[in-house]
Amino acid sequence: MASLEWIRYVYANLQMGGFNRGGARDAVIDLLGEQRCALSAAQIENRLRGDGRPIARASIYRTLDLLVERGLAERVFVGQGEARFEPLEPSGEHHHHLFCGQCGRLIPFDDPGLEHAIGKLEDRLGVTVDSHDVLLRGACEQCR
Repeated sequence: MASLEWIRYVYANLQMGGFNRGGARDAVIDLLGEQRCALSAAQIENRLRGDGRPIARASIYRTLDLLVERGLAERVFVGQGEARFEPLEPSGEHHHHLFCGQCGRLIPFDDPGLEHAIGKLEDRLGVTVDSHDVLLRGACEQCR
């Protein structure tokens, strides 16, 4: 769901925070901004290498940590210590995920009924939900 708008938002946010632009940081931000769903640091590294932009994994992690700390990206924990990263849209627009335990694919999905149910849960419990993560685990269409 990321976009050029997200990329611009990130650069403006980082500039206001006193962070300089740089080759590795820009490459990671630009790649995340083109994605529909979350990527692991290894996937980011492989895609950048494939594009002729080899970047050390440590630089990738530093950039990802910075984006998460500043509320610009989120970690999606898929299990066994693996995290994937995706942009957080300033509008609050988001999607949920299905993690295929057989092939490792992370499949994004939207579900207005689920969002409605979460809203009703707020009312029933008398709470306010500021954000939520939904990660379903199972098998994708190809692995079923």
